[in-house]
Amino acid sequence: MENFEIVIFLLTILITLSAFADKIKLPYPILLVVVGLIIGFVPFLPDLEMNPDIVFLIFLPPLLYDAASKTSWHDFKKEIRPISTLAITLVFCTTVSVAVAAHYLIPGFTWPLAFVLGAIVSPPDAVAATSIIKGLGLNRKVITIIEGESLVNDASALIAYRYAIAAAVSGTFVLWKASVEFLLVAGGGILIGLLIGYVLVFSHKKIKDNAVVETSLSLLTPFVAYLLAEHFHLSGVLSVVSAGLFISWRSREAYSSQTRLQTKAVWETVIFFLNGIVFILIGLQLPAIVEDLKTNTVVELIGYGLVISLVTIVIRIVWVFAGAYHRSLFSGKTMGVGVEEEEKTSWKNVLIVAWTGTRGVVSLATALALPLTIREGVPFPKRHSILLLAFIVILVTLVVQGLTLPLLVRLLKIKPQEGLQKQDEKDLQLSVSESILQYINHDFPIELDEKVAVQIRKQYEIAIKLLSDKEKRNKGELRQTDSQFTFINQLLAAQLEIVKYEHELLNRFRKEGTYNDETIRKAEEELDIEELRLRAMVEKRT
Repeated sequence: MENFEIVIFLLTILITLSAFADKIKLPYPILLVVVGLIIGFVPFLPDLEMNPDIVFLIFLPPLLYDAASKTSWHDFKKEIRPISTLAITLVFCTTVSVAVAAHYLIPGFTWPLAFVLGAIVSPPDAVAATSIIKGLGLNRKVITIIEGESLVNDASALIAYRYAIAAAVSGTFVLWKASVEFLLVAGGGILIGLLIGYVLVFSHKKIKDNAVVETSLSLLTPFVAYLLAEHFHLSGVLSVVSAGLFISWRSREAYSSQTRLQTKAVWETVIFFLNGIVFILIGLQLPAIVEDLKTNTVVELIGYGLVISLVTIVIRIVWVFAGAYHRSLFSGKTMGVGVEEEEKTSWKNVLIVAWTGTRGVVSLATALALPLTIREGVPFPKRHSILLLAFIVILVTLVVQGLTLPLLVRLLKIKPQEGLQKQDEKDLQLSVSESILQYINHDFPIELDEKVAVQIRKQYEIAIKLLSDKEKRNKGELRQTDSQFTFINQLLAAQLEIVKYEHELLNRFRKEGTYNDETIRKAEEELDIEELRLRAMVEKRT
């Protein structure tokens, strides 16, 4: 009951901060971590320690699944080479680099313990990266690489972590066996995820006009994919990611319109709470971590943690630039982070990818999941030190890289890509309108009265004129189109006013008890959908 009250308290803090997040001008994850730190040191609040099992089962699958489902499969496939290089090779390179630094720098850190620390801090966090780059107007390819890397690298890091722990506990490690097992674990996880995705797409097709059941099934999907893969000792993370990518690719044919609307609203709410709670929990862990350490030891570990943080940041910058230079020099190809496919990669975009390496919940969860004992009940050596070092790396990368990334984007004068996105949307609308007009004129399956056909054609003809390049029109056509544009704007404004009046009318009927509540609710639902459609049309024309 006490923990439940704390959770309600944290949710209240989360919702309150979210309401003022834009005014505070801090990246969302950093704000929540800082608030969690402050709450953690409030004396009258009980300690709320993060359970790693809960993180791996409750938080990680839905967060990864949501990120994967919002990732374009075509963009992901196009950028698979830089994504795999960063998510696999760079993770292992970071693990080794941190291990070397920890072994020679920190007293008492044997090679197995150093590799454990390296595996813990090697993966940038999907949730943190997505939250921080949101709204910066970065190039679509840059976003695809950063998000794609953070989706896959957790699996690489967790597999490396598993073998590092085994080496620390048993004292033995065979590289070729670990390499073969890595391929089996990763490949098996991907196959399980694709199988789950196929089965669930098939199930969604069979469940028709039942948005509640389909939404519930989508919420269940990441947990099924994760648990099934972990049951067979395969990569649950890659299973969730591959299932999310597959279902996202097939969702248009599997989901009905109502299901898509309802599922989107439910998932946005769920992810909002999970994201917020995770980052607050990260901040709350510090008091418990430093509790069993002496003051002088804490000071020394903070210094070591800053050095380890520097190693993780520098090795990423060197690796990303070396990879981009290597591909450009030897293959004549770019890293895939340019503004357009035919353009050469900009060093500015490469720098953005190199600088976006914030650590987060996976690093802290794996640190907290360290076993308490090794052989014959002997305490796990340096456990508290590893926990504090991991926390420092998370905090430094979140604060330093998270706070400076927006500033770096401004200093580099990288132009926001919203204009390209809007142009892409207009091109899509133009293509759709032209295809629909062609369909009505030549292939329409229903025989229409000429007056009806003229009326239907007219709206798409106007849309085509509005979306076409104005420079190719003469002045007379331009004046006519401007007149039509004004006419449509007035029409949409009038329809929105009518919708507003209908809402007021339904509200009055509810208060007076004129009609049944269920009847009014159905009318309101239809009216809400109509209002969303009208407002979307208004936004497209602004």
